[in-house]
Amino acid sequence: QVQLVESGGGLGQPGGSLRLSCAASGSIFSFNSMDWFRRAPGKEREWVASIFRGGDGNYANSAKGRFTISRDDAKNTVYLQMNSLKPEDTAVYYCHTYNYGTNFWGTGTLVTVSS
Repeated sequence: QVQLVESGGGLGQPGGSLRLSCAASGSIFSFNSMDWFRRAPGKEREWVASIFRGGDGNYANSAKGRFTISRDDAKNTVYLQMNSLKPEDTAVYYCHTYNYGTNFWGTGTLVTVSS
């Protein structure tokens, strides 16, 4: 079993920054990928970014150029640095990984972007 715990959400200003963290209960070194998703109010959950074992990242168009995903295998933690925040980034952000034939999700952290 893998437990994922997100933190770092809160109120952000438009144009400001927040950094989300996802702490895993075990080693993530062998995980092929870890991901961030989000669900905005009244919308479907959408993929935001993924990071792979070698450290390469992929981003949704909405995140490109503003968000950076990174991983610290020594701390079993994945981060999402969010810059140039927009009100449309308001959502619950979820950490996810698919391993051992199973999807693992965190419980989410709420990000609200408002002045």
